[in-house]
Formats: sequence, structure tokens, C-alpha cells
Amino acid sequence: MVSFCVSFPGVLSQVQLKETGPGAVKPGGSLTLTCTISGDSVSSTSVTWDWIRQPVGKGLEWVGRIYYRPSQWYTNYASSLQSRTTIAQDTSKNQFSLQLRSLTAADTAMYYCARETQ
Repeated sequence: MVSFCVSFPGVLSQVQLKETGPGAVKPGGSLTLTCTISGDSVSSTSVTWDWIRQPVGKGLEWVGRIYYRPSQWYTNYASSLQSRTTIAQDTSKNQFSLQLRSLTAADTAMYYCARETQ
């Protein structure tokens, strides 16, 4: 199950995700987005942390994930993006990040971070 952890006024959510990053980047450049977690730990062994995107007028597209299992971090990427994508974690800040390189017009999308429970 993927939960997008969207917050609404007056509604309490146990886990909240806050994305930060540039609003726009140039073709050929790179994009770095950061997702800060509250109410859970990036090192939790029972969830995965995902990046998903939605191009204008199209459906959701999974980009990749990072997750921790006892003593080791793992990452998986969409095969079409693997060569240009890095997902990493910062345990001291309870964050995970997405870097996407060599951007083209096809990368134009809304990007979301998400928590997937096992």
C-alpha cells in the first residue's frame, strides 16, 4: 500500500512528509528533491520510501525507492530512469532525497514522496 501522506487542515496525520526542492530546472541540468519525515523514521524496517511523479495529463509513474532492512540500505529504480537517478537517505535529518540528472522535457512532472507499508 502506498500512502501519499497529504495533510488537510483540521485533520491529524500520524506520518507527514514534506518535500523541498526547486520549482523549476533547466534541460540538461539536474533536479534534487528532499523529503523530510515526521512521525516515523527513515530507518524503519517495516516501510519503504518512494518517489513517484505525474506528468501533466498522465498517470502516476513510480521513480524509485529506498528502504532499510537490518544492517543494510537498499534502493530500487524504474528501469527507464535507473541510469540517471539516485535516491539516498540522511538519517541525521530523517530525510530521503531524489537526484535526477540530464533532464529532458519528458521529466516535466509533479514529483511526490510517499511511504509504502509492508
